[in-house]
Amino acid sequence: MNRRELDPDSSPQAAFGARLRSSREERGWTQEDLAARTEYSSTHISSVETGRKMPTLRFSRSADLAFDTGGMFERKWREIRHGSLLEGFPEYVGYEGRAVEIRLYEIGIIPGLLQTPAYARVLVDSAVQRGAITSEQAAERVSFLAGRQEALDRPRPPMLFVVMDESCVRRRVGGREVMDAQLESLVEFAARPNTVLQVAPFEIGERRPFDLPVNLLTLPDRSLIAYAESQAQGHLDRETPSVLPMLTAYHQLQAEALSQAESVAVISQARKGTP
Repeated sequence: MNRRELDPDSSPQAAFGARLRSSREERGWTQEDLAARTEYSSTHISSVETGRKMPTLRFSRSADLAFDTGGMFERKWREIRHGSLLEGFPEYVGYEGRAVEIRLYEIGIIPGLLQTPAYARVLVDSAVQRGAITSEQAAERVSFLAGRQEALDRPRPPMLFVVMDESCVRRRVGGREVMDAQLESLVEFAARPNTVLQVAPFEIGERRPFDLPVNLLTLPDRSLIAYAESQAQGHLDRETPSVLPMLTAYHQLQAEALSQAESVAVISQARKGTP
């Protein structure tokens, strides 16, 4: 029998197929065995394993039940569905929607939860032009972001602490009109009763404790979750011994950053195009 080998690093769809195949073979199951456990045909199983057919949510959940993988295949499906989101991010968003406190730090661009639709659209359109994602994935990313933002607009919203590197404010995205509206939105965000917005100025230099964006969540039971990512990888951490030092570092960052009043002044100056 010919066996088509896939590079799991070539795409989220290929990674899904490779993981499905390896999970099946680890148990000594044939494609017919898995088909019987998922109520799909062996031909369908083969097509998903070789990347010829896109997995569906129903199929992914059936695979999780068959392998008892605790939602792993559903998370991988969501990575495909939402424009190749980094590993761990779909799971993080699930926790984000019920957190009582959210702490964010961002470098270079406005944090997603604070982006206007026009600002977010410019970013995804740029990714399409570079060939990094498809137009369909771009539309889904914008829709996914809107869903995250709506999830936080609930009767008892979380406290939202945001520290932005000064580069987020100074870097113009989408031209003057888009950027002006985005900066105006930040000023309005800072005026909400459940938010704290601070700018970390360039002058803090080596005292900046983070070199990468950071997301920290406090859940209703007061447990902590951290999510951090690079250009190519995301990591979700629920281990208290490793998350607590990140929380300490975040407090240190807040101490070095400008006050909210000073931060709003910097944003207002940026709107006027003054240094």
